[in-house]
Amino acid sequence: MARNDDGKMSREEAGKKGGEATSRNHDKDFYQEIGRKGGEATAENHDKEFYQEIGRKGGEATAESHDKEFYQEIGRKGGEATAESHDKEFYQEIGRKGGEATAENHDKEFYQEIGRKGGEATSENHDREFYEEIGEKGGNSRNNNRNKDNE
Repeated sequence: MARNDDGKMSREEAGKKGGEATSRNHDKDFYQEIGRKGGEATAENHDKEFYQEIGRKGGEATAESHDKEFYQEIGRKGGEATAESHDKEFYQEIGRKGGEATAENHDKEFYQEIGRKGGEATSENHDREFYEEIGEKGGNSRNNNRNKDNE
């Protein structure tokens, strides 16, 4: 046990003991409730800029202590959790919104550049058969859409 020069318990040790006692006396619901109340109180006292700033600081601190694999893993877990709770329409809607937001912020050259990069990356990973197959699928899809339009 950490003691001060006068032989008394340090603030750190007292806090640790208090936290341990509290954790023995309360369950998950207790912590969720005090977390909710604390979040509400914080939201009443702070504006958007406050949350942006603490988010930026937290992101920087996290980035300093984690590597690419960490972010890939949390991204995978988040994607799996999201997929379990949302349907196709949800993804269509967020895709539409993301496309609209991107279109407002970028010009023709941006799209040409990302298209070029995507084409280069894809060509490094696929052979001729892949392109023949997607070309056939695209042609079939186009024909199906034309047939629907003519009905």
